[in-house]
Amino acid sequence: MHRLLKTFFVFIVLISIGVIGVACDNSTNTSEDGDKTSKDNKQVVNLTKSEQITTMDLTLANDQVSNQFLSMTTEGLYRLDEKGEKVPGIATKSEVSDDGLKWTFHLRDNAEWENGDPVTAHDFVYAWQRAINPDTGSEYGPYLMNGVVKNAKPISGGKKKVSDLGVEAKDDHTLVVTLEKPIPYFESLISFGIFNWPLNEKFVEKSGDNYGTSSEYLLSNGPYKLKEWESTSDSWKLEKNASYWDAEEVSIEEFNYNVAKDNQLIVDLYEKGEIDRAELSSDLVDQFQSREDFDTTPEASVFYLKMNQQRTKDLGNRNIRKAISRAFDKEALVNNILNNGSIAANGLVPKKFSTHPESGKDFREINGDLVSYDAEKAKKLWEKGLQEIGKETVELEYLSGDSGDSKFISEYMANQLEKNLPGLSITIKRVPLEQLTTLDKSMDYDLQFTGWAPDYQDPFTFLGMWITDENTNKMGYSVEKYDEILSKTQNELATKPVERYEALLEAEEILFDTAAVAPVYQTASAKLISPKLNGVITNAVGPEYEYKWAEIGSSD
Repeated sequence: MHRLLKTFFVFIVLISIGVIGVACDNSTNTSEDGDKTSKDNKQVVNLTKSEQITTMDLTLANDQVSNQFLSMTTEGLYRLDEKGEKVPGIATKSEVSDDGLKWTFHLRDNAEWENGDPVTAHDFVYAWQRAINPDTGSEYGPYLMNGVVKNAKPISGGKKKVSDLGVEAKDDHTLVVTLEKPIPYFESLISFGIFNWPLNEKFVEKSGDNYGTSSEYLLSNGPYKLKEWESTSDSWKLEKNASYWDAEEVSIEEFNYNVAKDNQLIVDLYEKGEIDRAELSSDLVDQFQSREDFDTTPEASVFYLKMNQQRTKDLGNRNIRKAISRAFDKEALVNNILNNGSIAANGLVPKKFSTHPESGKDFREINGDLVSYDAEKAKKLWEKGLQEIGKETVELEYLSGDSGDSKFISEYMANQLEKNLPGLSITIKRVPLEQLTTLDKSMDYDLQFTGWAPDYQDPFTFLGMWITDENTNKMGYSVEKYDEILSKTQNELATKPVERYEALLEAEEILFDTAAVAPVYQTASAKLISPKLNGVITNAVGPEYEYKWAEIGSSD
């Protein structure tokens, strides 16, 4: 899921720096990770987000902000617990056929939508079919389903009917999914949004183009209902959903959110007790890191520079791209600019994310550093590239988000690139998340600073983005051998875990030998958290936070 989009998308699937927040309500003082103080003793949490919610149409959502609130308002087949393991949502149990092709999910009979309609297997069939329907325009549907769910690829290409998709409701409480071939990570994939969440067909069709654009055109079956929101809102709230099947487990009754981009303002609000969690920008970390309410959380998201070979012919030159990949000091960036626990990334698959099925060694440890900072080597590659394109100077636009630390990062990156690559001129363009998503889709950029949060626990979630013509590619990258290797990992090697893993390792090596993207850093977040909020889960994959089991208690 794009961290700048999401993300997780969801990437995760694009998100801009600092997509986290705090909200204000003068009648209450609470905490996203900890405060309950309310005149009527309600459990209320006040938070901010650095971006607006772009959409609440789960079929179209591809950024982490949208997916966060979809996870709070929608109950899917499963949720993830504090260990990252699936726990029952609508699904109570499942089984898989001996050949790994047919998955059967048994659904509970006591779940309902907030309008009283029962949640059934038909709601999941409709959601999956809508996601793969080419008329809907979903990015995640084809990206995640093609080559995975039976007939998904020909359906998304307009060659088969939507009804041919390998998903059916055997009865109201039995969902059957048929795969194209065994998928090693399907058990992880099924807990991700577009596979996991249902849709009420009658409500969605009646809402038409308005579905997912405001609170009026939303229907919850999850722990919370989104209120006082429309697509341009800078504030909104979530209220506990009394009709949620497991409402007794939900303690927090209300969340209030406001959009805030100024980190100092966010900290000031936190210090006044008006919000309950404050993400810290780099310039504020030293000031607060010795406090008990300070916390640093390692994450599995990776930020990188995309280099658009289609709009800018200069970036079509491999040596130009290789030079850019090596021309900025990542250690200085994470230590001096971010200062929040993030680490330099010299590959795409993050550390402590995936291990070899035989040796147990970490993916990143095996492949090591594939593209590191080396100003001298970068300059030589740059000079060679300039000779090959017959130019002495190159002008590039640098696109990034406009929240959190993005201002500091973009200025640092531009300075580093211009200093270490003589003849390069960078123009910075910072835009809100929604505009960045649009520019990415239309490939209207030269360099783009963005990131990916994993959608499931497998290296393919990072490597599959760069297959030729993949929706997440959007930079004109195409290498036949890379495509072939990744195709094998999804087909003939799918049931050979060791060989498949070795192929994934090789694919990452090709990705950087051909200088597809320039890795920058693996994320962590530094924040102040109210000690009164307990039970908030930070997810390694999917939506950033899980609040179902959170509660506000004593700070003692």
